[in-house]
Amino acid sequence: MSETADGTVLCERRGAAGLITLNRPKALNALNLEMVRALRAALDAWAADPAVTRVVVQGAGERAFCAGGDIRRIHEEGRAGRYAEAETFFREEYELNALIQRYPKPYVALIDGIVMGGGVGVSLHGSHRVAAERTAFAMPETGIGFFPDVGATYALPRLPGFVGTYLALTGERIGQGDVLAFGLATHAAPAARFPEIREALAEGGPVEAAIGAGEAPAPGPVHAERALIEACFSADGVPAVLARLDADGSDFAQATAATIRTRSPTSLTLALAQMRRGAGLSFPEAMRLEYRILCRILRGHDFYEGVRSVLIDRDGKPDWQPATLEAVRPEEVEAHFAPMPGEPSFT
Repeated sequence: MSETADGTVLCERRGAAGLITLNRPKALNALNLEMVRALRAALDAWAADPAVTRVVVQGAGERAFCAGGDIRRIHEEGRAGRYAEAETFFREEYELNALIQRYPKPYVALIDGIVMGGGVGVSLHGSHRVAAERTAFAMPETGIGFFPDVGATYALPRLPGFVGTYLALTGERIGQGDVLAFGLATHAAPAARFPEIREALAEGGPVEAAIGAGEAPAPGPVHAERALIEACFSADGVPAVLARLDADGSDFAQATAATIRTRSPTSLTLALAQMRRGAGLSFPEAMRLEYRILCRILRGHDFYEGVRSVLIDRDGKPDWQPATLEAVRPEEVEAHFAPMPGEPSFT
């Protein structure tokens, strides 16, 4: 129905379920434009098909559900000044995220392994997110001079106790126990049960019964630090967050502050501003805000330098511009949020 020509997305009817498999395991199932379009086509078709009563999304292989978008390709397009091509990918990806968020049928993501960036966008906004024991959730964008997108502006500020702000600024990975405890997943199950869950969903019975209750894993190490996270990440401004972490002085606080200090100062400032705005926005409003930021950041410096440092040269020595939080100009950050003529509505 909507498979990509190279088989990187597989879509099939299995009983009452529409089953989507992200099938690019060597690239950790990272999304490209062709994959986004195949997902959209399948979801549109199944929304109108009364024989399909639920959708199931999974990733091929054991390493990742989906590790994000095809950042190298976007980097190449932006470096060559082909901004329209990069913007097309993000616009269609964000439209897909918005479709998932308002999807009229149960949408079940079976998450095993890495789920980051674009992978969060095709899982977190669905009605059911089942996390396996190898789940590793992160929004690591500030480490490459980017920003938490794919609906993070809406979702992360709604997590309890400013943990969303912690995840947005640090980009740290959290596992199955923390993902469930913070509400990023709705259910937990061993990966060995995923075939059974898929078959039960295909049989067409109640979705909750098909997934099963299971035994909830214990919350993870980040949940144990939730009081400290709330105390520090509720601060007004990234320098104030760092000052509170430094004053606390615990091992967790010191490690967290050290991580933040490696991130792009501009991205950090943008991400905190996102988190503060996002709690009061609807989902379409949040997506429009992200599209505005995206179009401006593609014409900046830090995204290209971050990708070079982390993914291309891998020297771990990004030359952020500006290099310090103090040098980030508030008016330049604010300009990222300004409305744009002809921007998508994402409704």
